[in-house]
Amino acid sequence: MKNEVLESIQDKNIITDRLILRKFNISDTRDMFKNWASDSEVTKFLQWEPHISEEYTKSVIETWIKDYKTEMSYHWAVELKETKEVIGEIYIFNIKQKRRCCEIGICISKRFWNKGISTEALVSTINFIFKETEIWRIIAMHDVENIASKKVILKSKMKYEGEFKCKTNLAVYSISKKNKKNYL
Repeated sequence: MKNEVLESIQDKNIITDRLILRKFNISDTRDMFKNWASDSEVTKFLQWEPHISEEYTKSVIETWIKDYKTEMSYHWAVELKETKEVIGEIYIFNIKQKRRCCEIGICISKRFWNKGISTEALVSTINFIFKETEIWRIIAMHDVENIASKKVILKSKMKYEGEFKCKTNLAVYSISKKNKKNYL
């Protein structure tokens, strides 16, 4: 099925004061592996285990590159403008074209925690999605024990909706395009 949401954002970078959010390339393998994918502290609350090799990380990136045109997700590399180092990822997934909604997630190297990087990336991506696509509602979730993610999501003006109980309890937040005027 043709994904009009993904077509509308293909090959467009998101540029902020400190960051360039762009498509992943195979050359990002080393940065991804060393900066966050192999770090058990970074992946503690995620649905996947830390990567054990650069080869595995490379295979993940290869999948994302294929997904840019075929699937219902989109991963941006979070690159520092100043150094060109890739320090994380931000992604949209569970894109529902008919319902005009998607979920969003972010993962950043712990060297850059508590520096506003996650909030800067999340806010700019939400604005980009609302401007460039027909998406009108974006959802974010975090493990209820992950207080840092809660803070980032709240700073991004998303509203708490409740908890989703599963293997781990997830706090659910959302923001809608109709409330964007109150957003930034």
